[in-house]
Amino acid sequence: MALPTYRRVHLIAVGGSIMHNLALALHRQGVHVTGSDDEIFDPARTRLQQAGLLPEQTGWDAGRVTDELDAVIVGMHARPDNPELHRAQELGLRIFSFPEFIYEASKDKQRVVIGGSHGKTSITSIILHVLRHHGRKFDYAVGAQLEGFDLMVKLTDDAPIIIIEGDEYLSSPVDRRPKFHLYQHHIGVISGISWDHINVFPTEENYREQFAIFARMTPKAGVLIYDRDDEQAQLVSVPSNPDVKYVGYGPHEHVIKNGVTSLITKKDELVPMQVFGEHNLRNISAAKEVCKQLGIKGKDFYEAVATFKGAARRLELVKQGATSVVYKDFAHAPSKLKATSAALKKQFPQRRLIACLELHTFSSLNPDFLPQYEGTFDAPDVAVVYFNPQVLAHKRLPPLSDLQVAEAFHRADLRVFTDSRKLADFLQEQNWQNTNLLMMTSGTFDGIDLGKLAGEVTGN
Repeated sequence: MALPTYRRVHLIAVGGSIMHNLALALHRQGVHVTGSDDEIFDPARTRLQQAGLLPEQTGWDAGRVTDELDAVIVGMHARPDNPELHRAQELGLRIFSFPEFIYEASKDKQRVVIGGSHGKTSITSIILHVLRHHGRKFDYAVGAQLEGFDLMVKLTDDAPIIIIEGDEYLSSPVDRRPKFHLYQHHIGVISGISWDHINVFPTEENYREQFAIFARMTPKAGVLIYDRDDEQAQLVSVPSNPDVKYVGYGPHEHVIKNGVTSLITKKDELVPMQVFGEHNLRNISAAKEVCKQLGIKGKDFYEAVATFKGAARRLELVKQGATSVVYKDFAHAPSKLKATSAALKKQFPQRRLIACLELHTFSSLNPDFLPQYEGTFDAPDVAVVYFNPQVLAHKRLPPLSDLQVAEAFHRADLRVFTDSRKLADFLQEQNWQNTNLLMMTSGTFDGIDLGKLAGEVTGN
């Protein structure tokens, strides 16, 4: 395996979510790890400190990079003119992006890569949960903290397979290729395609082409698994290589009773689940197809998936009361917003649903992208959108008005807030009897205490 040849590794932008996990994973393998960043926040700060890997000083210092290093790994947070990166280039050191290094460390393994605009974290999480349940050896790289897994990255010498969440975003400041193009999968998944990352992929066609490239990269005797009901995924996954196995999937057959979703097996047995929603039912089907390729039988898959509680921040239960529940979700893209809000409404059809979305990403705050949200927030009884004008200024985007946002969503009764305190006051004033709350963001609603709010909503 290639990993042991790199005994001294320096990570530029080590404070990133996935980068600090890679640092910890390498440290556990006995690699001498150093790192740098201009800002490091918790949980990365505490975790690096506990492992003795926290840089003594924040900021960049070219002196940290010497010819004693075997490799340098650069994260997306760094800029192309980073002085440490320049020094590594001057010295002719081996420089990796995160996906390049993961590939280098897994050259001798079977690589399973989960791609898609939505669902990839959940699909990856389900696969990891099932494999661990049955004692299989595997490595992984996933974008969210999972229950029962202390790191988001694991690299070992003896695991025969690696499960990778295949992000379509850029690999590094100096490598503009999408991450999932670099893993060279044997088994690939495309969970669905919905235009995102407008700052990098300016048109829908350009964005879709990245997935078409991924599909075409499926090797001889490889497998491509895709959502057969997603028009864009279907388009790029049209069987075109006779040496590739193509597998389409849809939502798993199921029933919903008393707020509980149960899977229906081929033997008409019911398997009660701890997750719900059509998007999760599709994710379960995708994971089942992957596990089948890895030798997991159907009955063994169901046994394991019944105990799956979901990935962190993916339709995650915050608090439950007698007549209300509070969920939070990472959703911010239009397709995710629509799927998540509709799922919660369908799961509890007799209850009102108040749903709040924070526009926080570059795409979601871009006036040219906003029209993509039309019709995506119709399921909730009360729909609320929040954004912070200061974030717009930070991202160097033009100002947005409440009216622009309301018109984009094309919902006359949409409530728009730009002050998190006023949003919190609005939510606290609501009657929560027989009413659920859904909070969706990739941010924090600028410091709203969700635990405290959930307690007020549920009465406990």
